[in-house]
Amino acid sequence: MSGQLPEEDRLERLLGDALRSLPMRPAPRTLESRVLGELARRATQPWWRRSFGHWPAFARVGWVTACGALVGITLLGGPWTTAVGSLQGSGAMSSWIQQAAVITGTVANLCASLVDAIPTTWLLPGLAAAALLYAFLFGLGAAAYRLLYLQPHDGR
Repeated sequence: MSGQLPEEDRLERLLGDALRSLPMRPAPRTLESRVLGELARRATQPWWRRSFGHWPAFARVGWVTACGALVGITLLGGPWTTAVGSLQGSGAMSSWIQQAAVITGTVANLCASLVDAIPTTWLLPGLAAAALLYAFLFGLGAAAYRLLYLQPHDGR
């Protein structure tokens, strides 16, 4: 037993038996046709409308590569915008590239300013604390999922 009082255990068993003796509720007559219709509709969707796990391998690799390139461009925005700025004076760039370079440079400068504002003695302990909090939150979510959705059904 899990530390319950005998009276609570008896009450739990009595309630479980009463609920098990109730007849099963029948499903609505239209449920099967609606479920099968939804499954057929989802099966006809193109791959880019499905979840990421159902994408073809080349599309997933391309997406991850494009996201990585955008992150790299953003993090290296300062040097990149300097190089683009030299092209700007020659008139070899279109206006949207100029605007993208300005935005990327601004975001990179903002990130650099924020990182520079953090004292170096705080950086590693702060990252460690964030990792611990993330691990704690992940464990809490896993425990809640296990407790709320994966309750074993005992055949009493």
